[in-house]
Formats: sequence, structure tokens, C-alpha cells
Amino acid sequence: MRGQGLTLGVVYSGGSEAKPFQVAEREVRTIMHEGAALFDLEIEGGKAVPVVIKDQQLHPVRGSIQHIDLQQVKLDEAIQADVAIELEGADDAPGVKASGVLEHVTHEITVEALPTEIPDRIVVDVSAMEINDTLQLSAVTPPSGVTFVADDLDEITIVNLSPPRVEEVVETEVEEETELVGEGDAGDGEGDSAGDSGDSDGE
Repeated sequence: MRGQGLTLGVVYSGGSEAKPFQVAEREVRTIMHEGAALFDLEIEGGKAVPVVIKDQQLHPVRGSIQHIDLQQVKLDEAIQADVAIELEGADDAPGVKASGVLEHVTHEITVEALPTEIPDRIVVDVSAMEINDTLQLSAVTPPSGVTFVADDLDEITIVNLSPPRVEEVVETEVEEETELVGEGDAGDGEGDSAGDSGDSDGE
């Protein structure tokens, strides 16, 4: 099936028995590329049900989607989901303009909300960051109806801006005296040889 471009999957629905399914891998990629946290799944012409992605397995080399787990949800019950964090305004940040290094530390955060209110992404504005600034999750305002799931929001760093990295230039000094010393040694050697020869003649 995978050789034919199909992705295998399972959809879980509470206490009901999990249902296996197969779908064209390109269709799964399209949905994931759109970034939709919630979408409808219809199996064998049955009634479409709202689902979220629970887990996925990628091919280690090709990166194709080998298997996907979906979770059926109820639209009136809050769920938890992992949402990507995106940065905006990085090029406008004073610290970046001063050659500081912007490091995106946390790329994903767990949120809790009704399925229809789960955001596709959390956008964080970093346009005002200066060098040595650090932005924690506690400083980010979640969308309406959304709660960040974490023990301590202050302990989760989203991004930091470090001073410029200065590369140390090591200057190598060339000692010209080395050559001169070598020449002096050679001269001394010749003098000793001459002296020895003179002694020999004297004998």
C-alpha cells in the first residue's frame, strides 16, 4: 500500500473500537501543510466526524508519512493539542539590527481549548527585542478561549537574543631572528673547525 502512495492510519473515538483506514499520502500532506488543527474525516462514505492528529510516523529517509493516528473529538468538549510557535518581526528587532543572535528555543506548545478554537499556530512578536532580552511563555497572550498547558509559564523560554558572537583573531608573529640565529650558529661552527685545523698543524 505504501508503495502505491498510500498512508495507513487509525482513528480513535473514546471507548469505541479503533477504526483503521488508508488514504493517499498526498492528501494527508495537503491537510498538514494547511496547518489545520481540526478537520473532518469520512471513512467509506460514512458520516464525517471531527478529528485531530494524535501521532504520525515518517519514513526515516524519504520523509513520507508512513502512519497517522487520529483522535475523534466532540466539538463541545475541550481537548489538548500541540501547536507550533512562529516568530514575527525578527528583522525589525533592535537587537538583531545590532548584529545580535536571535535563538528560537521553543517551537511548539501544548494548549487546551474547544476543538473549534484550537489555533493553527501561535504567533509571537519579537520586533521590540533588544540584545540580552529573553521572552518567556508567560509574556505571550493566548488567543481567546485558549489556555497554555504548562506547570510554570515563566520556565518556558520562547526566544532569546544574545550579543554578537565575536571571533577571536589570533595574530601569529613571525620571528625573523630565528634565521639570523641559525646563520650565527653556522659561522661559529666554521670558526671551531678552523681552530681545530690550526692546532693540528701546530702538532
